[in-house]
Amino acid sequence: MTRGQGQVAGTEAAAEFARQAQALITEPGLEGVAADLLAKSRLFQDALDRGVLRDVSAERLRACLRTIFAARRRAGALLSEGGVDAWRSALWDLLHGAGPVAARVDAFDAALAGVDPGIRLDVAGEVLHFFDPSRHWLWTRWIWDPGTGTGALSLATPEELDLSAASAGQSYLRVGEGIAFVERTAVAAGITRFGPAPFGVDVFLAAVYAAHLYTVTGTAMSREFNAVLPPAPELVRRLLGVQRRGA
Repeated sequence: MTRGQGQVAGTEAAAEFARQAQALITEPGLEGVAADLLAKSRLFQDALDRGVLRDVSAERLRACLRTIFAARRRAGALLSEGGVDAWRSALWDLLHGAGPVAARVDAFDAALAGVDPGIRLDVAGEVLHFFDPSRHWLWTRWIWDPGTGTGALSLATPEELDLSAASAGQSYLRVGEGIAFVERTAVAAGITRFGPAPFGVDVFLAAVYAAHLYTVTGTAMSREFNAVLPPAPELVRRLLGVQRRGA
């Protein structure tokens, strides 16, 4: 899938969107986001540990799903659609199974065929990352949507970096290449101000995407409609699944 319209490419793009992001989100607005991502990671590690996952309760799985942007409001329904046992088995194979990560992502995608395809890919990317953030990167559709060719990576990586792929697992690898590029090039753009590794790049990409959404809605829609978007710090938190209670 080629990149969607409105993309911005090049290392300069990362710097420009970082500047836009920081204009929207001040340092106090980002305070604590990386720490909240660490707490989210611990939630996943506790619930999906090898010694827990085979018998993990539906309530604990629901708590994990509710921290994923695309799954939050449908967490209970998603467990019903796939079946709790099927979720346990698919998550076990994804996290603890043998084989390369791309093959495990493809197997997870196939195992939960009754679940919305976009959501199950978001879940796979979030689970891998937050369970083992030192080894696996974050992938959600707001980072890169292979169906539409859009997302934060298309705003912060050069056109020649090909993100297209033939399968979910291959898409995950392509996203990893894109995020590695961002990590290498965006330090000068201020990425370290968004939090320490490995979560600083997550916050950075969410801020880039938030800046893009505000640019698009501010250009194409009325001021009244634009007001539907939450304040930028809240939008970043929602994308990352660490919104404050009541948000």
